[in-house]
Amino acid sequence: MGKQFEKKITWIIKNLSSLQSENICSDKFVVGSCKWLLRAYPKGSQVHNYLSLSLEVADYKSLPPGWRTHARFLLTIVNQNSEKTFQQNESKLWFDEKTPSWGRKSMIPLNELHAKDSGFLVNGELKIVAYVDVLEVIGKIDVSEETSTTTETMDANGFQLLPSQAKSVSRMFERHPDIASEFRPKNPNLRTGYMSLLLSLIETMCQSPHELSKDDLSDSYAAMGSMTDAGFNLDWLEKKLDEMSEKKEKELVSGTQLQEMEEELKDLKKKCSDMEALVE
Repeated sequence: MGKQFEKKITWIIKNLSSLQSENICSDKFVVGSCKWLLRAYPKGSQVHNYLSLSLEVADYKSLPPGWRTHARFLLTIVNQNSEKTFQQNESKLWFDEKTPSWGRKSMIPLNELHAKDSGFLVNGELKIVAYVDVLEVIGKIDVSEETSTTTETMDANGFQLLPSQAKSVSRMFERHPDIASEFRPKNPNLRTGYMSLLLSLIETMCQSPHELSKDDLSDSYAAMGSMTDAGFNLDWLEKKLDEMSEKKEKELVSGTQLQEMEEELKDLKKKCSDMEALVE
C-alpha cells in the first residue's frame, strides 16, 4: 500500500439488501482537521448495476468560500470470508466547493456483491474500509473530533488496531521484536483478532494469582496454545503463565492446609470444652 495513511476508517452497512434509499452516508469522522464522510449508492449511481462509493467533505456547503483540501485516499470493499477485496487505485486529489467528493462509480458489480456465499455480504452486512491522509488544507476548516460509530484504526507493526491498543503493541514489539516473525495469518481481520486476544491475555497476566481462578489460568493456557499454533513466539509469556500457575497452586495448597489447621483447632477446642465439663 506504500506509505502508511493517517487513518483507517471501517464502515459497516447493515441490511444492505433491504435499503430503499438512493444513497446512504457513514457517520462523520475527522482526519487532518477536516470533517469527512463516506457515501454509498447501494443500487448504483450514474453507472447502473454497480455499487458506487465516494469520500466526501462533510458539511461542505457551510464552509467559508475558498476552502480547498488535498487528500490521499483509498476505498475498499472487504470480502469477509477471504482476502479478496474490491478497491480503487490510490488517489491524490483536491476537494473544493465545486468537487466536494471523489470516488468510484463502478466500485463492485451488484450481481457479484449479492451473489450467494460471495463473502461480501455476511448476515446482510457490507464492510467498507477507507484509508485517508490529508496532505494540505487551504482556508479555515478546522474542526474537533466528535463521537462516531465508525471505527478508526491505525497500523502498529503490521496489525490494524484501535489507537488505544497501538501504543501497547509498539512497546511489546520493542521488548520482543521476534514475537510475530513466524505469524502466518494474512487476513487483516484475523490478524487484528489474534492481537486483541494477545493483549487480553497480557492484561490477565497483570493480575495477581489471588485474583485469578484455576479456570482463568486454564483458559489462558488454551488461548496461549491457539496463538502459538498461529505462529506467535510467546516463550516469555508462557514462562510468566507457568509462574502464576505455580503460585496459584501454592496458594491453594496453603489454603487447604490452613483449613485443615482450623478444623483441627476446632476439634481441639471441643475436646477442651468437654474436659472442662467433666472436671466441673
